Amino acid sequence: MTRNFISYEDVADRVDWGDVMRALEEGHHRPKAQLGDLFLGPAEATLLTRSAFIEGLGYGTKSVTVMAGNAARGLPSIQGAMMVYDPDTGALTGVIDSKLVTECKTAGDSILGARLLARPDSAKLLIVGAGVLAHGLVRAYAAAFPALEEIAIWARRPEQAAALVEGLSELPVPLRVADDLASAVGAADIVSTATMAREPVIQGDWLRPGTHLDLIGAFKADMREADDTALGRGRLFVDSRDTTLDHIGELKIPLASGAINRDDVLGDLYDLVPGRVEGRVSDTDITIYKNGGGAHLDLMTAAYLTSLV
Repeated sequence: MTRNFISYEDVADRVDWGDVMRALEEGHHRPKAQLGDLFLGPAEATLLTRSAFIEGLGYGTKSVTVMAGNAARGLPSIQGAMMVYDPDTGALTGVIDSKLVTECKTAGDSILGARLLARPDSAKLLIVGAGVLAHGLVRAYAAAFPALEEIAIWARRPEQAAALVEGLSELPVPLRVADDLASAVGAADIVSTATMAREPVIQGDWLRPGTHLDLIGAFKADMREADDTALGRGRLFVDSRDTTLDHIGELKIPLASGAINRDDVLGDLYDLVPGRVEGRVSDTDITIYKNGGGAHLDLMTAAYLTSLV
């Protein structure tokens, strides 16, 4: 039977970030997902449709518009919905607000990667970007890393970072606005980037030994957030080889130029979660994780979200 539409407001305040992370972790013990993506429209106004099938979980399709000009209109940049289908009958079992799925999936993906790759005693987190995803990232990281002593927010528009800090003042971890990006990166144990950048905003020379770099924002072939130096300095991992290497500029561009090669990508979550590859080897390693998303992660997340209603 089809459930009612699940809106962001329905369950957002009941999301447990540990449970989101565990849903993604459990999903990577299942058979590998079948995936299919479709991009339509111009660079600044794209319809993005991503679909997945996972044995035992079923089928899912998330379709969203990504409109770069909407911020100036006072509208969300990303809008859409996800449909979930029963694995046996194919019946539509849920329709979920894409904002809810994306926020939970994206932040859950990043904290799972960080739990596998960052130093457990990481005390200082820097979020680069103060858009719609940053809100969930702050909450998720605060839950996943109880040793955090400070969360800094940097944005091209400082007033946007200040508004985010003010809006999350109830969190137990102190938040502040970072004024200078280079020094903020150099002081952080974990750097998480959630921007719409098409040119690198993170320079590898800023990273100190032991840092974990969580790259989220780039989702198209002409987008990237970290420069070649950063990728060359770190132990490099992705959430999914299938959805990143040949699709997202973060890796596609340096692969094409020869700055890195495919063997430099040491593994993805299908390798890290079951322990098939080693993540962080020492406290001085720089670890880099490309959070590319993917419909399989949406489907794993949707299975958790539908359990809340």
